[in-house]
Amino acid sequence: MKDLMTVIGFTIKDAVKRKSFIISMIIILAIIVIGFNVPNVLNSVFGDEEEKSKILVIDSDNVFEDTLISLEKEESNYEYTMMKEELSEEEIKSKLENEKYDSVVRFKDENGKITIDYMVENLMYGQETAPQSLIQEFQTQYTAKKIMDAGLTEEQLQSMFTQFEVNVVQTAENTASGNIFVMLMLSMVLFFAIYYCAFQVSSSITTEKTSKIMETLVTSTKPSTIVLGKTIGIGLVGLLQIVVIAGTAIISAKAFLPAGTLENIFDMSNMTLNLGLITLLYFILGYFTYALLYALTGSMVSKPEDIQSANGPIAILVVIGFYLAYFSMMNPASNINQFAALMPFSSPFCMPLRVLMGITTTGELIASIAILAVTIFIIAKISIKVYSSAILNYGTKMNFKEIIKMCKNKND
Repeated sequence: MKDLMTVIGFTIKDAVKRKSFIISMIIILAIIVIGFNVPNVLNSVFGDEEEKSKILVIDSDNVFEDTLISLEKEESNYEYTMMKEELSEEEIKSKLENEKYDSVVRFKDENGKITIDYMVENLMYGQETAPQSLIQEFQTQYTAKKIMDAGLTEEQLQSMFTQFEVNVVQTAENTASGNIFVMLMLSMVLFFAIYYCAFQVSSSITTEKTSKIMETLVTSTKPSTIVLGKTIGIGLVGLLQIVVIAGTAIISAKAFLPAGTLENIFDMSNMTLNLGLITLLYFILGYFTYALLYALTGSMVSKPEDIQSANGPIAILVVIGFYLAYFSMMNPASNINQFAALMPFSSPFCMPLRVLMGITTTGELIASIAILAVTIFIIAKISIKVYSSAILNYGTKMNFKEIIKMCKNKND
C-alpha cells in the first residue's frame, strides 16, 4: 500500500508540475472567463436591447380601417408607423433614405383584391420576398377585422384563435423525462473527461519509459503497483481539473450572466444526490477501463512519437462508445439503448443518462456495473502482464502477436 501511495504521489506531482499542464489550465480558465463575458461586451458595443425593424405602413385605401393601430400596442419584432396618406414613389424613397425606415409596406384595394407592395432601399442577397413573419401579422390582423365586421364579439373572436395545449404521453412502462440539454452536456463532459484523462496514462508511461525513470521504479516496486498507481494518480489530477474547470464556469456564469440564465438553460430538477454518485461511479469505472487500455498501448511503444498511432484503435473505441450512447439516447426505450447501457465501452456515457431520464431498472444498473468491473479486471490483468514484460523494452514497437504470446506465458 505504501508503494502504491508513493507511485500515486509521484505521478500527481510530476503531472501538476509540467509546463504543459499549467499553461493548458491557464488557457482553458481564461477562455471560460472571457467566454462568459462575451454577452456583456456585445451589449456594451451594440446596446442591451436588439433594435426593432422600423416599418412604415401606408393604408391610403383604408383596407384595415382603424384596426392596424392595435399593432403598435402589441409586442412584435417590428416598430410600426401608420399613414393614411398616399405617397409618391419619390416620397417613399425619401422616407427610406432620410427617415431610416427599414422598409415600407403599402396596401392597395383593387376591387376587393388586396395587394401589398413591400419596398426597401436595397435588397439583400437572396431576399426575393417580404419576411413571412411580417406578412403573417398583417394577415392575422385582416382576418380578425373581417370576423369582427361579421358581428362576432371579442370573446367569440378569441375562441376562434384558441391555441391547443398539447400533452405528449408515452405508453411504455418506463417513461423518459429530464432536460435533453443537460443530458447531452453530461454525456459530452463524461466523454471528454474520460478520454482526456485516460489518454495521459499512455503518454506518461511512454515518456517516463524513454527517460529511464521506469528502470528505477521497476527495481523498487511491482509492475502492478506502478500501473495502478499511475492510473489512479493521473485520474485524480484529471478529476481535479474537471472540478476546477466546472467551478470556474459556474462562478463565471453567476458573476457575468444575467440572473436566472443558468436556471433557464439547465433544468436541474432531476439532479439528485443519487444521480451525482452514480455519475461519479461511472466516471471512475469508465476512466479505469480506458486508462488501463491506454497503459497497454503506452507499454507497447518506445518512442513518444509512436503514441498517436498506437492509441488509434483505443481512440476509435472511445468514439464508437460515445456515439453509440449518443444516438441511442434519441430513442431511450429502444433495444440499442439498453445494449449501449450494458456494453462496457459505452455504458459510462449511456447509463447516467438513463438514470437521469428515469428509464433504467435496478437490475440493469447492477448488471452494467458488474460487467464494467469484470471488464476492468480483465484489462488490468492483461495490461499488467504486458507492462511487466514490455516496460524495459527500448526496441521497436511491439505487435499484437507478441502481446498474445506474453499473456499466454504463465512464467513471466
